[in-house]
Amino acid sequence: MDLYRERLWATPWLFVSTILVVPAVMLVFAPINFAVGVVLAIVFYAAIVIALLASAPVIRVTAAELIAGNAKIPLEFIGEPRAFTGEEATMERGQRLDARAWLLIRGWIKPVVKVPVLDVDDPAPYWLLSTRNPDQLVRVLDEARRPL
Repeated sequence: MDLYRERLWATPWLFVSTILVVPAVMLVFAPINFAVGVVLAIVFYAAIVIALLASAPVIRVTAAELIAGNAKIPLEFIGEPRAFTGEEATMERGQRLDARAWLLIRGWIKPVVKVPVLDVDDPAPYWLLSTRNPDQLVRVLDEARRPL
């Protein structure tokens, strides 16, 4: 059972801005055949929308593990998570970023949660996760890590 679940959907402006592929494809194919240009423009845009929807990763917290995208880590191997928003989040994603960190970040989601990795055999010192609900994710992780 999931204690927390969040899918990192692309923002609406990304779907709107990618509609610019329609005139670009039309510009290339309409001189050859207008009908083909229209069909290909629609197909290209649909493919982009499907790719954006299908590639949206999920962050989950269960009673035993943190799952972010395809990666999993048992809760016994994570330290105290910290939430960052605004300028602090920008610093964590940029100047303060450790090159060894495991990342699940999306440019259109500004807040991040930093989850220290306590496993000495893991080369990543921490996970950095984009989330729209940083305080809620930190709270759930803290509660799930606490022994009963």
